[in-house]
Amino acid sequence: MPVYMYDPPERFVAGSVGQPGERTFYLQATSRGRVTSVALEKFQVSLLAERLDELLDEVLRRTGGVPDVPDVPNVPGVPAATPAGLHDDAPLDMPVMEDFRVGAIALAWDGDDGRVVIEAQEATEEPIEPLAEEVPADGPGVLRVRITPGAARAFAQRALRIVAAGRPPCPLCGLPLNADGHICPRQNGHRASA
Repeated sequence: MPVYMYDPPERFVAGSVGQPGERTFYLQATSRGRVTSVALEKFQVSLLAERLDELLDEVLRRTGGVPDVPDVPNVPGVPAATPAGLHDDAPLDMPVMEDFRVGAIALAWDGDDGRVVIEAQEATEEPIEPLAEEVPADGPGVLRVRITPGAARAFAQRALRIVAAGRPPCPLCGLPLNADGHICPRQNGHRASA
């Protein structure tokens, strides 16, 4: 399978296609007219966003906001929040063509150049070592992006908004409500009468 490398992408976002309750979620990287879209589950988007924020918070805590990158000019520090100008509310680039479905996601901090590395690996029975230097040509599909800490904060913020834009939760059980309601386990499967 192909390996899609973006170092750095012009744009890297999470997004969804479809109506709440029937959405398909994607990670999408773009650069110089090239677009890679990989499908994943809603919980994977949420977990990636949370882990990104945790990783950046840890780097921020350890470095005081300025990563130790010797002799590399213009390496941005780690922001505590999404920097102004990096917010991206635009829709996914259409048409969305799924390159593969994600099985595993890995992320890391590259302290040598102050970048976050995100790797999404195709769902397969034989995954490869995450973030390996060499990716076998006959292995699973891999999307790997390297982004600044500010871009990572913006990605995480957008991803959490995308996840939250789904169906509202039931006030009793927390399960998602469909347009016509749902059978609530806290009411022993009975609907409240109108």
